[in-house]
Amino acid sequence: MPQKLPATGKQVRGWFMHLVVFAIVNIILWYICYKGATGWVYPWPIWITSAWGLLVIGHACMVWANYEDKNYTEWQEQINNG
Repeated sequence: MPQKLPATGKQVRGWFMHLVVFAIVNIILWYICYKGATGWVYPWPIWITSAWGLLVIGHACMVWANYEDKNYTEWQEQINNG
């Protein structure tokens, strides 16, 4: 069974930076959407927030749920030799 790979500090910092940018941009988008609104406003930032949120979750899965690929070295040898 493949072993779980530990997350490196660089990977965690990259994910954290992704999360911070996501939060800042979404705060700005939602502020722009409802700034000066007096009645109902179509919540257009929900599309950006939901799609980007899924990417942040996927990025977290890549960082903390990563397993080794036992055939990776064999694949590298085939690429280099062929």
